[in-house]
Amino acid sequence: MSMKKSTNTTRAQESTNAIERLYITMRHLFNRGFYKPSGVSGAALRQSLLQLRPEIYGSIAEEKTELHGLIYVLERLPEGIEQCRYINLTSDEGYSSSQFQPIIPPKRRRNCYRIDDEQMNIEITRGRSDIYDILTHLTFLFIEAEKISNRVLIEDTDNTIRDWVKLEEAAQQEELSLKEREVALTHVANILGRPFIEVLAVHKILSIDSDPERFLKIIYWLGKLAIEEVTTGNKRAITFSPMLRERLGHHIHGERWANTIKEKLRENNLLGRPIHIISANMHSVMNSLFAKKALSKEFANNDSLSIYEALSNSENSMLRDKVTALAMKNGMIPINDISGTNIDVQIFDLAKLGTGTCGYELQNKTENETPVIFVMDYAFGEQAYETIDELLKPYRTKKNQEVFLNVASISIMGKAGILDGGKGDIMIPDAHIFEGSADNYPFKNELSRSDFEGNGLKVLQGAMVTVLGTSLQNKDILKFFHQSTWNVIGLEMEGVHYQKAIQSASKIRKSIREDVKVRYAYYASDNPLETGSTLASGGLGTTGVKPTYLITDKILTQIFNS
Repeated sequence: MSMKKSTNTTRAQESTNAIERLYITMRHLFNRGFYKPSGVSGAALRQSLLQLRPEIYGSIAEEKTELHGLIYVLERLPEGIEQCRYINLTSDEGYSSSQFQPIIPPKRRRNCYRIDDEQMNIEITRGRSDIYDILTHLTFLFIEAEKISNRVLIEDTDNTIRDWVKLEEAAQQEELSLKEREVALTHVANILGRPFIEVLAVHKILSIDSDPERFLKIIYWLGKLAIEEVTTGNKRAITFSPMLRERLGHHIHGERWANTIKEKLRENNLLGRPIHIISANMHSVMNSLFAKKALSKEFANNDSLSIYEALSNSENSMLRDKVTALAMKNGMIPINDISGTNIDVQIFDLAKLGTGTCGYELQNKTENETPVIFVMDYAFGEQAYETIDELLKPYRTKKNQEVFLNVASISIMGKAGILDGGKGDIMIPDAHIFEGSADNYPFKNELSRSDFEGNGLKVLQGAMVTVLGTSLQNKDILKFFHQSTWNVIGLEMEGVHYQKAIQSASKIRKSIREDVKVRYAYYASDNPLETGSTLASGGLGTTGVKPTYLITDKILTQIFNS
């Protein structure tokens, strides 16, 4: 037993060391300003990622191509990046005012610009976590590209196997007949070392109306650039713009974001009112407050879950519009982000609630005591610190006077990986542990396990790990945290960063009250300890509706009863 434990611990330590090496290397490359994926620095990143073997990247360390990981990565990188030999990471440097059309990845809110046939610029406005995320995904792509190159190049020559020649012919065409496509996919299956049926399924997933043969072209371009590095010496390169290197860490976007919000609060005479901050999505609070009343005709049975599931359906825009219209008439002030943080905001002035319009009842209060609910969209990693840290600073008037915000509570609702349960289950943390450091942040959570029991979902309470990047987790590290005395129940990316900002504002700078109430609750997006249950296996669908609204309801109930 002790030998087994020692082996597991050693693997966890090796994985932890691999993560540390990855981040040290990434920080070094950022400071240096550039690197070549096929050079020494790129090899160090690849080696560390291969040693780590993150769950989300599946068979990355095997000879065959990892298809689920490929889909996951492509959804988070700009369309066409596999064709670009030069990738430049920039800050917000004015491309939005140019003729370049922004390319926004489906699963990551970042603006990217195709500069020419060979170059893609990716705008970084959400801090270091954004850079780590991109470089990790790019390293995965380079590893997969190298696998393709190794499989199709005939040893000691510049010639390629027949399968590659046939793929090259197919990739030149805009659209293929069904027979031509299946012939091409047969050659791709041989190149990737995957069964035809798997390759066919991925082709369907990645196909889009404007480019039905997108998958074939992705594999072709990944292989083409990797092959040319070997045969012609034409190297790929990743660069970081001088302005990005100068600006990173200075909260430029977070300060701009926070100032816009405080100005809006001032315009509406809300600065002195009790403010309840909620980090969540842009629909659950609004729907919880107004959906039942707005849709009483459409849902006569008044079943909350049916209403929320209908609203989560992308085809029901008319229902969502009705809820939004009622919210706007009853004190909701939307603030669409223009700061570059990609964090939209909703402010709810509860003093403007009409009689019978809201699903909750306020306690008897004067207007000055009536709460203001401030909802901010999800931050990304370290961006959570940048935004909340700036928001909790006093508002500075034009006469240079400081006005302190009356922040009564801060609630964080988010998705997280669970270590003992499944998608949709709930985690209630009582501490956050920062991966790769000695930092840990215990706190009093106003939410508890008992608040959510009896709803048919598994509810866990304990510590949670704030990770440097969800794509870098593997089973060895997670098993260590789960089975050790740390009593870790899950992993996410923002908890420590929120707590760091809250504690510094309340206990050190004294810019908000020291007894500010804090609420954290997460619902499980995946279980990285279970095969087939990682983020790469797909989204939550309607599974996330029930826990999302259960958590939102408990947060709002406490705010309305405060």
